[in-house]
Amino acid sequence: MLEMINDFLSGKVLIVLIVGLGSYFTIRSRFVQFRHFFHMFSVFRDSLRSSAGQLSSFQALMLSLAGRVGAGNIAGVGIAVTLGGPGAVFWMWVTALVGMASSFIECSLAQLYKRKDSEGQFRGGPAFYIQHGLGKRWLGMVMAVLLLVTFGFAFNGLQSHAVTDSLKSAFNVDTRTTGICLVVLLGLAFIGGIKRIAAISDLLVPVKTLIYIAVTIYVIVLQIDHVPGMLMTIVRSAFGLDPVFGGLIGSAIVMGVKRGVFANEAGLGSAPNVAAVAQVEHPVAQGVVQAFSVFLDTFVICTCTALLILLSGIYDIGYDGNGIVLAQNSLAAVVGDWGRVFISVALALFVFTSILYNYYLGENSLRFLFGEKMQTIIIYRIAVLVLIMWGAVVDLKDVLAFADITMTMLAFVNLIALAMLFKVVKRILNDYDAQRRAGVKTPVFDSSQFPDLDLDRNAWPANPTRQSTQDAEAAAKPAPEAR
Repeated sequence: MLEMINDFLSGKVLIVLIVGLGSYFTIRSRFVQFRHFFHMFSVFRDSLRSSAGQLSSFQALMLSLAGRVGAGNIAGVGIAVTLGGPGAVFWMWVTALVGMASSFIECSLAQLYKRKDSEGQFRGGPAFYIQHGLGKRWLGMVMAVLLLVTFGFAFNGLQSHAVTDSLKSAFNVDTRTTGICLVVLLGLAFIGGIKRIAAISDLLVPVKTLIYIAVTIYVIVLQIDHVPGMLMTIVRSAFGLDPVFGGLIGSAIVMGVKRGVFANEAGLGSAPNVAAVAQVEHPVAQGVVQAFSVFLDTFVICTCTALLILLSGIYDIGYDGNGIVLAQNSLAAVVGDWGRVFISVALALFVFTSILYNYYLGENSLRFLFGEKMQTIIIYRIAVLVLIMWGAVVDLKDVLAFADITMTMLAFVNLIALAMLFKVVKRILNDYDAQRRAGVKTPVFDSSQFPDLDLDRNAWPANPTRQSTQDAEAAAKPAPEAR
């Protein structure tokens, strides 16, 4: 029954939602992800700066990448190309292209409607912009519960099983031993709250991402003569034009969209929870940064994994093993047995930071539902650690089907909310673009220009004075004449 429901929701409803509404957002925003593509890099560079006591935009980006860059970038891609053929990679690209617009909108809204908690830290996400933007707290509570169940619990158990299974395959490490180590390390990270989670992500995410990209690119370069032909095969098979993979066009679309969403999470409402924690000058700036993270996740990391598998010589349609083993064997076929070890270690790092991210999503949802009651947070931490230990020793296939269903429901609620709040996003995007056209290097958000919106004036003060604004005004004034 779970499989039937899952096939209908993720195979039909999810495709229409993600691709359909993502395309709508792209057109209505005048192709914001393309217009601001090169601007993303300058915003990314400027995001390295942080304000005293607050997380920087760069730290929020590392937190979101901690979740986006996970088991889905290895196992998910392996499953996609196995069941959907090379064409699935093309539909992952399409999902990411339109998903960049969805991610831009949801993360800009998360920044706009964020709130300061009792500790002076920012919190936000879909539940917050649904309550304060649409005035529907009950729907925000539904969103918070779905996030808690999907990411806080289900995905954490699945991530735990993925890494313990991989380490057992590569090093013959007992799954219980790996599970205990995970529980201890994660428990120490949970206790430190968002600041410790951000600090760990700051350290591990760039390291794990750059090393993984470097190794996969090295393998691809070794077979560079075959890359143009494989890219053509990916495009041709996506439309059923390749004679070998022509019968897989339906599976290619379904698996490409489904695994693409699982990998980059654009439109699900997960990334906005961490996008909201940053101190930025304008909500749109964080939206631009988060759109960049979708590009990095899918077009760089997922593509590297796909080419690694497709060029290995061992790829075969209908492979009935799991995606992790396929990636391990693909790398080992080119570089030797150390490839299996590398994939296992990379996956362990991917999973560790993903669980930290998933945990925070659940905690943020709990705080929205019940306020800042430490008893509730402590119970939640214990429950997550128990589930991680359980997932380490038990194959949770039924949980995967359940998580896919709740993930589709998340996308449905979130994307409908984004569509209803799109006019608000257009207003703040127009404000941002107008300042850039006027020569302002770092646009600043003035909440007094938006008196009708239910904003936290502590997070977004009226008539803000920023150094960047003063510099821009000074630069705009003509130089005094020489006497």
